[in-house]
Amino acid sequence: MNPYENPFSPGAGSPPPELAGRKTILDRASLALERVKRKRSEKSFLLIGLRGVGKTVLLHRISELAEQSDYKALMVEASENKSLPELIVPYLRQLLYSLDMGGKVSDKVKRALRVLKSFMLKVGPGGGVEFGVDIDAEKGTADSGDLEADLSQLFIALGEAAQDRSTAIAVIIDEMQYLQEEELGSLIMAIHKVTQKSLPIVLIGAGLPQLRGKAGNAKSYAERLFDYPEVGPLSNVDAKLALQEPVRAQGVVFSDDALEEILRVTEKYPYFIQEWGYQSWLMAKNSPITVSVVKSATIEAIRRLDQNFFGVRFDRLTPKEKEYLRAMAELGSGAHRSGDIAERLGKEVQSVAPVRNFLIKKGMIYSPTHGDTEFTVPLFVDFMKRIMPVFPNTD
Repeated sequence: MNPYENPFSPGAGSPPPELAGRKTILDRASLALERVKRKRSEKSFLLIGLRGVGKTVLLHRISELAEQSDYKALMVEASENKSLPELIVPYLRQLLYSLDMGGKVSDKVKRALRVLKSFMLKVGPGGGVEFGVDIDAEKGTADSGDLEADLSQLFIALGEAAQDRSTAIAVIIDEMQYLQEEELGSLIMAIHKVTQKSLPIVLIGAGLPQLRGKAGNAKSYAERLFDYPEVGPLSNVDAKLALQEPVRAQGVVFSDDALEEILRVTEKYPYFIQEWGYQSWLMAKNSPITVSVVKSATIEAIRRLDQNFFGVRFDRLTPKEKEYLRAMAELGSGAHRSGDIAERLGKEVQSVAPVRNFLIKKGMIYSPTHGDTEFTVPLFVDFMKRIMPVFPNTD
């Protein structure tokens, strides 16, 4: 098949040709955006899911929906290496200047710029943020050095500026599990304050499964302030649509047994569906794409995943962390008790607890329930056995 016409797009955040199975979440986003714009009470929400389920793709689509609804959308990705103020200040500055109507800046927008300047000055030179124009800070507002208080004051000023311009703001943050607890708590507090004042700001975020518990630990009322839609594997019907519709548009089809084989090996995770679809297209000579083609494509798909999707995460790990994950893999898929993993390593639970904590911070594992541990990356069990075929002797 012509490689230039390949409809599939495996990649981090790459939009699939067919966004199947996510209508409920997108409808939920549209409802929240419309209600907030109309000054109606509505929960912000945080998408929860493993790697490769399409959370980033959904955030990009929600950002598009926001802009189509005359929102000002701010989209950032949280990082282990940047603070929350460093992430958002440049975008908030740009957003506020976009409220300039034909060179006329309203008093509310001017005040928000002054409050942002005050907030930025507390970030300090280490924040790496330049304001860009000569504007005075608003002394006494958002400049206490207390992130929780200052961020709330900043968001209130932003909401008032947006309201003055008859628009709304969507703050969209990916990889939220990387936010420090103080930062997450401050962000939750800020959203709480603007919600109480019916100001037009909505927070839509995404993160690994540990984000739900982390939000609850940061602020006990987070469970009442947010919804947590879960983004998981596709259903059989939606997974087949994600494969069949893109090729059908080009006069090609998958055979039924080829579809079943892809669903089996990918476990219906969207990223893997794109990878198998991509490789199957490249290897097929004509339509229909058969199960034998899919089985050949599996070899190349796994090689690419090992090198890229899995490999880049594995390469970040220390030897001790790799041993811990290999012990998890030895126990098989699903959640495992921390004690069972430690037993496989021949160690006490307390001695490997720091390794487990670092792996959680790196986003490699999470704790679905107290004392349990599970991979955040689907199909990682098989990868660990491929990359470390022999279970390590940790004596």
